[in-house]
Amino acid sequence: MNERISRKRQVIAAMVLIGVAFYGPPWRPAEAAGKLRSSFFGSMEIRSENLKPFIKWRTAMERYSEETAKERAGTCRSTMFNICHYEELQGFLDGIGDKDRWGQLVEINHYMNTRRYITDPRNWGVRDYWATLGEFMAKFGDCEDYAIAKFLSLKRLGWTDDELRVAAVKDLNLKVGHAVLIVYHAGKTWVLDNQIRRVVETDSVRHYQPVYSINETSWWRHRV
Repeated sequence: MNERISRKRQVIAAMVLIGVAFYGPPWRPAEAAGKLRSSFFGSMEIRSENLKPFIKWRTAMERYSEETAKERAGTCRSTMFNICHYEELQGFLDGIGDKDRWGQLVEINHYMNTRRYITDPRNWGVRDYWATLGEFMAKFGDCEDYAIAKFLSLKRLGWTDDELRVAAVKDLNLKVGHAVLIVYHAGKTWVLDNQIRRVVETDSVRHYQPVYSINETSWWRHRV
């Protein structure tokens, strides 16, 4: 019995380390101080407000803030980001602003999932790059870029930080790291995923093991 428990712990530890290698720095007990509570995908979570280790996330949010300041003053000439990319997006968001919240989730998920998937080495010339909303609209991206674009689009529609998280997960079927958007709505948790056409409850997805989740104010370490 002890040997089986030890092997299980070794497998879990290895999977967490794989996920961290894809998505960010290792957690430390002091950074993850808080109460352990149940979470999505059958995990337990501990909350922390220390976002300092998550450099890619923080810099993407900082670049997004700079983009929004340029929206009204920009031109359509830049291939990285320009006002025309945001005009297209804002027109779409204006069109769904009067929909109920469920309708907004469905529309955002579909709209972003129609964008082309492009890997970071091909798109940016680096192994891992976290794109802003404007960069994604201009050049598309990979899984975390879809999740970030959906996160920021919903925030532009008035959704709060407490309702949204970008989650780094391990895809147990493909044995790779992945990222999705988690949304808290109507007392349930929902997945907006570039690999799943519909918006579905987290309880219906069995092949994702969360490593951590994050928004603009906090992050959560997950364990099974």
